[in-house]
Amino acid sequence: MIHLTIDGIPVEVEKGTTILQAARQIGVEIPTLCYLEDVLPDGSCRLCVVEVTNNGRTKFDTACTLRCSEGDEVQTMSEKVVAYRKDTLDLLLSDHRVHCFSCEANGDCKLQDYCFEYGVTETSYPGEMKDMPIDDTNKFFTYDPSLCILCHRCVNTCKEIVGRGAIDTMDRGFQSVIGAHYKHKWNEGICESCGNCVQACPTGALTMKRRKKYRPYQIDKKVLTTCPHCATGCQYYLLVKDGKIVDTEAVNGPSNKGLLCVKGRSGCFDFVQSPERIKYPLIKNKETGEFERATWDEALDLVASKFMEIRKQYGSDSLAGFACSRSPNEDIYMVQKMVRCCFGTNNTDNCARVCHSASVAGLAMTLGSGAMTNPIEDITKNADLIMLVGSNPEEAHPVVGMQIRQAIKRGCKLIVVDPRDIGLAKKADIHLKLKPGTNVAFANGIMNVILSEGLQDDKFIAERTEGFEELKEIVKDYTPEKVAEICHIDADDLRKAAIMYAKADRAPIIYCLGVTEHSTGTEGVMSMSNMAMMVGKLGREGCGVNPLRGQNNVQGACDMGAQPNVYPGYQKVTDPAVREKFEKAWGVKLDPNIGTHATDVFPKAITGEIKGLYIYGEDPVVTDPDTTHIIKALKSLDFFVLQELFMTETAQYADVILPGVSYAEKEGTFTNTERRVQRVRKAVTVPGEMRLDTDIIIDLMNRMGYPQPHLTSAQIMDEIASLTPSFAGISHERLDSEEVHGQGLQWPCTSKDHPGTPIMHVGKFSRGLGWFYPAKYVPSAELPDEEYPIILMTGRILYHYTTRAMTGKTPELMEIEGKSFIEMNIVDADKLGIKNGDKVRVSSRRGSIESTARVGTKTSPGESWMPFHFPDGNANWLTNAALDKYARIPIFCYRYGFCQVRYLPFVFHTNSFCFNRTVYKHCILMIFIHIKYMISWCQNHISTVSKNHRLKHIYDLCKVRHLYSVAVFVKDIQSDTCDQGISHCVLLIQESRVCSWFYCVPCAPFINDHADFFLWIIFVHDMSVTLDQSFHKERFIQTLIPYLIIKICSTSLDLPSFRMYIIMKRKTIHISVKLFQAMIMCSL
Repeated sequence: MIHLTIDGIPVEVEKGTTILQAARQIGVEIPTLCYLEDVLPDGSCRLCVVEVTNNGRTKFDTACTLRCSEGDEVQTMSEKVVAYRKDTLDLLLSDHRVHCFSCEANGDCKLQDYCFEYGVTETSYPGEMKDMPIDDTNKFFTYDPSLCILCHRCVNTCKEIVGRGAIDTMDRGFQSVIGAHYKHKWNEGICESCGNCVQACPTGALTMKRRKKYRPYQIDKKVLTTCPHCATGCQYYLLVKDGKIVDTEAVNGPSNKGLLCVKGRSGCFDFVQSPERIKYPLIKNKETGEFERATWDEALDLVASKFMEIRKQYGSDSLAGFACSRSPNEDIYMVQKMVRCCFGTNNTDNCARVCHSASVAGLAMTLGSGAMTNPIEDITKNADLIMLVGSNPEEAHPVVGMQIRQAIKRGCKLIVVDPRDIGLAKKADIHLKLKPGTNVAFANGIMNVILSEGLQDDKFIAERTEGFEELKEIVKDYTPEKVAEICHIDADDLRKAAIMYAKADRAPIIYCLGVTEHSTGTEGVMSMSNMAMMVGKLGREGCGVNPLRGQNNVQGACDMGAQPNVYPGYQKVTDPAVREKFEKAWGVKLDPNIGTHATDVFPKAITGEIKGLYIYGEDPVVTDPDTTHIIKALKSLDFFVLQELFMTETAQYADVILPGVSYAEKEGTFTNTERRVQRVRKAVTVPGEMRLDTDIIIDLMNRMGYPQPHLTSAQIMDEIASLTPSFAGISHERLDSEEVHGQGLQWPCTSKDHPGTPIMHVGKFSRGLGWFYPAKYVPSAELPDEEYPIILMTGRILYHYTTRAMTGKTPELMEIEGKSFIEMNIVDADKLGIKNGDKVRVSSRRGSIESTARVGTKTSPGESWMPFHFPDGNANWLTNAALDKYARIPIFCYRYGFCQVRYLPFVFHTNSFCFNRTVYKHCILMIFIHIKYMISWCQNHISTVSKNHRLKHIYDLCKVRHLYSVAVFVKDIQSDTCDQGISHCVLLIQESRVCSWFYCVPCAPFINDHADFFLWIIFVHDMSVTLDQSFHKERFIQTLIPYLIIKICSTSLDLPSFRMYIIMKRKTIHISVKLFQAMIMCSL
């Protein structure tokens, strides 16, 4: 230990401690403008200079860089030190544009604070100053070089803490500037817009653009809460001014360590105050199909009476209710309680069913608890090696990605197992770019090498596991060469990865949806635990099996019993003793049978077994696989109720919509991916008739005949703790206490004085002995063929979160990334004649969508990838609903199916086609034309348009309606009257259920003034209505839904010479009879 004095106060510190750190230990503040905790000191600002005397010698040095020596006598505020600091501030102001009153950082500027403290009001060195333009190219913040003091806090934050390295100091001397690109422009580099550099800036050089709307001293309150996006559980303050949230401020929480991503910092409050919020109850008018405003009594009485009617007529199992994985634990608990006590069934679930239910089921079977085993900080700070499987945390869990990048900088090894060249693959020691759906084969191959090399932990296996011998026999067959053939990887890379993982002392496995969302997802999860158990990497620091949960409270949704087989705390519904406990507490007889999983509810709705459905805050039309199937299921229900914030795609099919409130308008708790229960706190009240979600549920329960007392969120958590052993020590009061405040508690937390459990399975597994599951590789439920040869994977991107219900309300995020795209390998693209940026049509056995091609090498040949966020090309129209046999999780997410991709031209050409009138007499030709290109064509031919009032009418309609495309119907109705032809085509549309209602506008011909045309415009008003199952063979129908339809009928059409605008490939061609026949989409 080192002994010294600071301002006469004796201090004892460890060797290597800096004077600045030693001073902070005893509460002595030394000013600094460049210092960052846990980062190598920069010493550039020179403001932390102190006077140090030792052995009769005195020197002045920077406290952030100078390490303590035995016998040091440190003066932090001597006369000379104060003078030195004044000179430093004076020099800084000499090249600093002083305009404090109008500066966005006024009141939040450390340079301003220190100048005031040391009495420096102006510079003594007037002269030439920086004259460089402000860079406002970033969507969220600006950089003003005239306010930059070159302290490098932003650079060091980005490089050392965020791990991105997107910015650096450009040029030298007086021309020095912080830039993100060789042109210095911030939008031209690799900046992620996370804003961590902005929060680190001690002046107004970097400021959030929203700071123009307020000053720090105008903030009424700062409310500590938990981010509502991914399951990292980042902590931050919501800054409230005049009753509205105006900004966020990162907090040094246990999982985020003061960091935020672009969504957490900039996409977490616009949606709260969005004008698109549903502000009062809505009931659908059955006659018009339109929603009408209702009172709360009308809506709640209708909901309660209809559900009870269905229960009385068809039985309890005809009802189901889903909880929301983005809502607080307390809300979820009340949803599952309502379903069990009022509906009388265990048909309750949450969206974990389609993402991490495989983790819950798989880890529960092998280890005894279906949750992450180690904290985020532990697996990123204490690990020697990280094995990252089927996870892209830089985009899906960005703050975890930042901490993994930190680990790599510290020397941690990284093995990436992923079908794509994700960002972290570039930093990996080994990247196993395996074929999607081959995770079990990969894991068995790893274990084969471990056993062949004798690297297994025999002691751990013997003392703490069972089933090893059976698995050992299975993995013998999975030689590196065999696995390399299955997975399309290099056998030597597999060997290296296995040896590296086994030999590392601390090596966690981190995985995500790339493992779970397969038809063998549960076996994939169990294979992860097999690998960890084989080398004894469970129950200790820096190890474990760690699923990164996708949504902010999807862990909590499972914990709270929103599952058909368990009550809160994973207590089985089939256990008589457990059931008796809940029956006594809730005062009703409970269903002893396992309920229906969410993914099985929709097929049962189609068959009529499920009649009524209540969904709280989920949007399965967008998030679940095979959208056509989901829509058909919702339309098949007798009664469907949705509790929501916005008019989502799913909401359009509801009979009643109940408007709830967002996370920023309520009290509660979220449980993050590491089992950490953290507080959510009310910041604002948004005007409207929206009600607290738990109050809505409690009112419904009482109206359905269950005597549920009205409880606050804190009281609901107390009830949870009384019934759930793993939550027994958790309460709002304790979470808000000084003991815990801001850190949360990790379950199991079994008593009020229990500290929580950071690492699971220490000394013993929850199930007793860990079970080696004998997993064998089974090919996926769907395989490529000649018609659909390309594997399609889907996932998230950095700037958006699931359905964009939240991030889509932040305009800047939509400007950065607002359209669908598909990543294609350059080999596949060349074969199909597709270039980067081309419009393409992507089709699978279930549907067809349009998107934009991004051609490169991120995916392997024969593979593609799409985000599922965007309505203009939602990948879930294509994905497969095949289910895992254990968890009933679909194949769809990281998910993959098989598709074909075709070039979709996007320009008009005039073409002629000829065909035999007799052969095609009873056919309809459909030609799709993008509205924006129709408008563009009209604008380029404005003189023609202005002379032709029919063309002008169509042009005006296209502009007003802002729809995506038009479809042109050409029908030969030679033997019909015009009216009969119209009626027949309208009838076809009605029978196909393309639109819920429409109207016809008679117009004159516009394509050829000399032809005898009659034109009708049919506007589709219900953008989400689809067709009956029987119509699926006409794949084009699915593209009709969001389109404006133009139908043309003729009684005297000269077919052989007919000419019209159609979409073809890039050149004008004549359509052969064979090609025309292929274009015929539907025969009458």
